[in-house]
Parts: sequence; structure tokens; C-alpha cells
Amino acid sequence: MSRSSLRRRVANFWVKVRSDEPWHYGLKRIEKWVAKILSLFLVVVIGFAVFDLGWFLFQSLVVSRTVLSGKTLFEIFGLFLNVLIALELLENTAGYLQKNVIQVELVMVTAMIAIARKIIILDLDKISDVELVGLALSMLALAGSYWVMRKVGSDRH
Repeated sequence: MSRSSLRRRVANFWVKVRSDEPWHYGLKRIEKWVAKILSLFLVVVIGFAVFDLGWFLFQSLVVSRTVLSGKTLFEIFGLFLNVLIALELLENTAGYLQKNVIQVELVMVTAMIAIARKIIILDLDKISDVELVGLALSMLALAGSYWVMRKVGSDRH
């Protein structure tokens, strides 16, 4: 190998090392793998959550043979909404894998479902007025932000 050829190869290597492109490519690959692993974990969590909901229903209706009381219904709704939240998180992760962007609209919907779950299973005897106002303001802020996003998005199309 001649000296000029070696110099050219070293110079080309140095340009590649100094370039940001390989780093960005490597980081994107790591992000994709992390998202895939998170998706796999979410599928496992969803499986356990569905099993937990089914087991609770079986215990409540078949084994105990009790009439569904208000407290039991709230527990069932809470477990059901846990599954829905996990499904929304899985959809967020799948959307990221497909489009390479975090879909803010999906994140907001997931957050609204989580707050709705908290409100549905809320024990009013154990919550302060300040916490209740905080939940209400959080839901209003998310709903308002979601409405603005939808309105701006529909105006662009």
C-alpha cells in the first residue's frame, strides 16, 4: 500500500469518525431496540393485567357468589382501565417504532385515561380537597390541550 493511499484511508476514516451521522445512526438503532424491548415487556404486563382482571371477576362472581357492590365494580373498572392504559402505552410504543416520532396526541389520550381511572376508583373519604382540585385541573388542562391540538391539526388539512 502506498503512502498516499494510506493517507487517504486515514483521512477518510478521520472524517467518518468526526461526522455526527454515524453517532445519530447508532443512537437511533439503540432507541429502536429499547422500544422493541419495552413493547415486549408491555405485552407481558398486559397479559398479566388481563389475567388479573379475569381472576378477580372469577373470584368475585363464581367463587364468592356475591352481588357486585359499588366497591367491587370500582375495582373491576380500575383493573379494566389498567388494561386500557397498558394498551395505549403499547400503541404509543408501536407508533414510535413505525414513525420514529412520539405521537403527542396518543400520549395525551393515555394521560387522560390514567386520570379518568384515578377519578373513577377515587375514595372520596381518603382524598383532600386540594388533591381533587389538582386532578380536576390536570384533566381540564389535558382536555384543553388535546382540543387545541385537534383543532390546529384539522385546520392544517
